[in-house]
Amino acid sequence: MSNTLTTVDINKRLYSLDFMRGLIMMLLALESTGIFKVFFLASKDHFFENVFIQFQHHPWHGMRFWDLIQPGFMFIAGTAMAYSIQNQQQKNIPKKEITIKTIKRSGWLFFWGVLCYAVKDTGLSFELWNVLTQLSFTMLVAYFIFEWQIKSQIVLCIALLILTDLLYRYTNIPGYNLGFTNHFNFGNYVDMLLMNKTSRGGWVAINCIPTSVHTIAGALMGKLLLNATDQKDKIKQMIYWGLGLLVFGYALDVLQINPIIKRIATSSFTLVSLGWCILFFAASYYFIDIKQNKKILFLRILSLNSIFIYLFFETAGGGWLNPFIKKFAFGLLNNFTNSETLIGIVACTIIFSIEWGLCYFLYKKKIFFKL
Repeated sequence: MSNTLTTVDINKRLYSLDFMRGLIMMLLALESTGIFKVFFLASKDHFFENVFIQFQHHPWHGMRFWDLIQPGFMFIAGTAMAYSIQNQQQKNIPKKEITIKTIKRSGWLFFWGVLCYAVKDTGLSFELWNVLTQLSFTMLVAYFIFEWQIKSQIVLCIALLILTDLLYRYTNIPGYNLGFTNHFNFGNYVDMLLMNKTSRGGWVAINCIPTSVHTIAGALMGKLLLNATDQKDKIKQMIYWGLGLLVFGYALDVLQINPIIKRIATSSFTLVSLGWCILFFAASYYFIDIKQNKKILFLRILSLNSIFIYLFFETAGGGWLNPFIKKFAFGLLNNFTNSETLIGIVACTIIFSIEWGLCYFLYKKKIFFKL
């Protein structure tokens, strides 16, 4: 993979990036409505239960489809950053100004990440487990090493994964020294220091260390695409990297060297999830940007206001809109059907339609919220 950015037209939009971002935001928006849970409960003890369980995080050791959403979000953030930096450099914007802008953006990501989950029924809360607070850290790491040689960036990624593994294996803190055991590991200890509590789901704040690899890798893929080299060669390199990471990551788990655990972002999980992200991105780039199949770009409506819709369904949506619409749907349909599944589907569909409508309105008005 070359380290030189040359004559690619930076103004030519990377539609596969729009597609991936839009797809992730659509899935997150649908999940926020509760529709996947409705389908899962309706399919209980049937074949489709195995399908809809994939839209839930794995409880611990193992991986499901939904465990790839956050890595994908981190990955495309790195790719977008590569294009943004190159764009600003071609406009001769001073590096100091680019750096200040990046730091401010990370600051806003951290602020909104904390604020989104600060208000609880029991009072105010301080949490560092969500994707925005994690991304605020990984973006800075990826930015400050952006101009390093590619080999040096890869070495740093390996070092971050090894560091993560060593912290879980060899820190001997009473009560938090059980390696990869839920609620009794080093990540939980750090959470007690930072927040004086641990996550009921087993998430840990130091996930930002290994998941920095996702954002760094996304930036490296962005550099690859910005190189004026043959498109087929770019696809081949992405496929080789994706398959290599999958084989190595799964091998670590199968050989019981390092377990695949999303909730604490183990090294094997980071490698496997990154491999899937790269392969999916390669497929998207091939079919959308190379083969010019752009019919699915309706997802840009969500992509171009991804931060807005994420903040909406994590605050006003989840706190007010969802309960209101679900009560409305129950009151409207309760006299016609006793099917909780049907009522749930109608309610979730209305909620998603409203969220989509908000983004469509902003899209038509050319209003785009950015940090």
